Amino acid sequence: MGWDDVGRIRHAKANRILPLQNEQGTIIKDWGGRLPISLVYPNSYFIGMSNLGIHAIYKFLNNYSDVVCERAFQDDKKILSLESKRPLIDFAAVAFSISYELDYFNVVDILRRSNIPLYASERDECHPLVIAGGACITANPMPLAPFFDCLCIGEAESILPELLSALSQGTNTRETVLKELAKLQGFYIPLYHSGTIIHRQWLQNLDDFMVSSTVVTADTELGNLYLIEVGRGCNWSCRFCLVSRAFCPARYHSIDNLSRQASKGLEYRKRIGLVGPMFSDHPQIGELITRLRYMGADISLSSLRINPLSKQLLDEMAKGDIQTVTLAPEAGSQRLRQIVGKKISQDDILTAVTRITDRGIKRLKLYFMIGLPSETDDDIENIISLSIMCKQIIEKGGTGGRLSLNITPFVPKAGTPFQWLPMADIPTLKHRLDILKKGLLPKGIKLRTESVAWSHIQAALARGDTKMAGVLSNMEEITLAGWRKAVDKCQLDSDHYVLEGWDINHDLPWDNIELGSSKENLISELNKAMASAKLNKC
Repeated sequence: MGWDDVGRIRHAKANRILPLQNEQGTIIKDWGGRLPISLVYPNSYFIGMSNLGIHAIYKFLNNYSDVVCERAFQDDKKILSLESKRPLIDFAAVAFSISYELDYFNVVDILRRSNIPLYASERDECHPLVIAGGACITANPMPLAPFFDCLCIGEAESILPELLSALSQGTNTRETVLKELAKLQGFYIPLYHSGTIIHRQWLQNLDDFMVSSTVVTADTELGNLYLIEVGRGCNWSCRFCLVSRAFCPARYHSIDNLSRQASKGLEYRKRIGLVGPMFSDHPQIGELITRLRYMGADISLSSLRINPLSKQLLDEMAKGDIQTVTLAPEAGSQRLRQIVGKKISQDDILTAVTRITDRGIKRLKLYFMIGLPSETDDDIENIISLSIMCKQIIEKGGTGGRLSLNITPFVPKAGTPFQWLPMADIPTLKHRLDILKKGLLPKGIKLRTESVAWSHIQAALARGDTKMAGVLSNMEEITLAGWRKAVDKCQLDSDHYVLEGWDINHDLPWDNIELGSSKENLISELNKAMASAKLNKC
């Protein structure tokens, strides 16, 4: 099944499970005397094997001698584990890693096609425990809660040891295991939840668990890269962003351990992909790039922070022949950047583009959002004018460079200061996209956009409660029409979750989850944003 209308990257090979002989690093274990766990990514192999979290959990679990972990993905055929070709119902536990709300539909489909009862309340001792974790689950597990026996709130390395300990007690019943887990921090057990607050668990020292590609294969979205995690979290706290809340505080792997991981990676790939929400904030990032370049590595980078932007980092990137850089201004106007907490100015953006172009880097990508709180058409015109200025800088540099834009609708996320705010409606978002297309396409600036209709569904799931499970279970086909039909059948007002602003004094579906930022802090940040919006309108 494809998500082409959602704008997600797809490939001709995306809908089939690839043979293991194309992989290096696959872990094959005999099942005898071991606890079998299926690690499921609810999308294609092509996308899932480019998710570094899957590599980390697969390695972590298989490092236990008494555990065998096998992978499974969404496929057009029968859902089977890659390593032993067993159905999911044969495993003691089925663990989903979920990082994108629209994959919730695939979760339901996978359970059904695996003959595992969809609702946790319908399972018995004959069925595996069904577990989930990931960024979406940590922020708001409620839309999927009725389907799962256990939901993990936080980072896997801090949660899995206690989970494995409970699962390894072979004499325990399903009820006993779940009741024991319900007493521990980081576990949300819907059937036995006492109503207490669940505190997100996180790893204090990243060097305790180095995260890099475990299985290497060319048949993935990032198949030409050996991926290495540089850090987690972000200290900049943009008000729309979940990363700075769900993965706080910002932490980094040491440069020595990163170098060792890169040395290992160069045995498989010449290009090293450095992964992290703000990897360029690593206190030794310039030295790291220098080391990798001297080791003979080509380097691929995720988005750079606009300010501060290290000259040393840029110099080393240029020497390493990096051809593409991504920046995220998020908004075209200073007014909107101030509202969302993006602490950069237009001069910062133009200076960063100039520095990048001066070093011969030829491809620049800019990320913007539309539909931000208090946005007007003038703010969209500011995206156009800022982008044209960036293009002029690139052209003046004479490098033959190209500029492209990624445009995504703002989706309010649970656990952020903007969790109480509505999305812009579909006509408004389409109107704003039309303005961008008319202003930028004739200038030779490419746009990559996401479906605004599917973004609305994403918002409904991101701010959803357990009533959303009814909609997911009633989806006859994963289409916009299928969604509308299921919503109507459940008599659910989807506009409440998408288009309505919520009172800060009312309870939220995910109030039993504590990410690390207090509700008072989130309200304070929201009030600052709203005060700034009113001030800027005067």
